[in-house]
Amino acid sequence: MPAPLPRLDTLLDAADQALRTVFAKPSANRQNPAAQHAAESDQTEQDKVTSAALMRVNHAGEVAAQALYQGQQLFARSPRVRDRLAESASEEQDHLAWCAQRLQELDARPSRLNPLWYLGAYSIGTVAGLAGDRVSLGFVAETEKQVVQHLRDHLARLPESDTRSQAILEQMALDEADHGQAALLEGGLPPPPPVRRLMGLAGQIIRQVAYRV
Repeated sequence: MPAPLPRLDTLLDAADQALRTVFAKPSANRQNPAAQHAAESDQTEQDKVTSAALMRVNHAGEVAAQALYQGQQLFARSPRVRDRLAESASEEQDHLAWCAQRLQELDARPSRLNPLWYLGAYSIGTVAGLAGDRVSLGFVAETEKQVVQHLRDHLARLPESDTRSQAILEQMALDEADHGQAALLEGGLPPPPPVRRLMGLAGQIIRQVAYRV
């Protein structure tokens, strides 16, 4: 059965969400994990530059995550699947807010290409949604698997003194793993190897470009 066409109010809501994600200050429903750690007093300038670049990448990834989930929700067939996607997107909103706050603490800016990351990810999300709920959920599971690997890599690259960023990424990794597992339990179909490779390539492009731009 083809996905139903979205109503006008749904499309307007999606446009509003896009503008809020890219341009507005995000807010979180949960406490920032960094709150348990005091501000660094011994971080060198080079450490700050490294932390800022890595957190800019993670912020860009969370912008893309919002877009992916929005695109997938738009064409989800089942209300249960739509609710599952919305629940995960809510936690991703927390991640976006935490990363934005950390960038501000580091006197750093987000990626200048965030509108592009959002548009590209939204397009991919709509394609996944149109392919059907099981395919869409499998896409979530594979995405989150790759994101967890990327977060583990960033945790290893963060300066030891940056405990605030570490706390944020550790909680993000736990949440992403939960999202992926939940998608599989809902019946998600893992994408074929060529698609997984393309997904990995897309993530690598965002990481390499957002690190600098």
